Amino acid sequence: MKQAIQTDLAPQARGRYSQGIHWRDLLFVSGQLPIDPLTGEIVPGGIREQTERALLNLQAVVVAGGSSLKQVLKTTLYITAIADWDEVNAVYASFFGDDPPPARAVVPVKELHFGALVEIEAITATASED
Repeated sequence: MKQAIQTDLAPQARGRYSQGIHWRDLLFVSGQLPIDPLTGEIVPGGIREQTERALLNLQAVVVAGGSSLKQVLKTTLYITAIADWDEVNAVYASFFGDDPPPARAVVPVKELHFGALVEIEAITATASED
């Protein structure tokens, strides 16, 4: 049976979706925008600050779902400017390292909700790696 994941450490859903859904040994994390969960607003700054906030939001949902960033299997990043890729990749690497990093897709898009520069979703294992 699927179970919705909810945490106050990530922005609340502003539509008909769950922050995450746990099903069997997998956690599906909805796209996380760079919204500060305390203010409900996009964080100030540029692509680095927005990527960090989106990843912190993603991490909060992953942890609330009983997993960790080490168990993330795949991410999809949506970015509004492919020219920002090097900065996005540097922040991403600081969260995931080389142990090995998850599979990933990067999708350039014209625009994102609320004027965000980045959105990140993930699929994560929740069972032990043993």
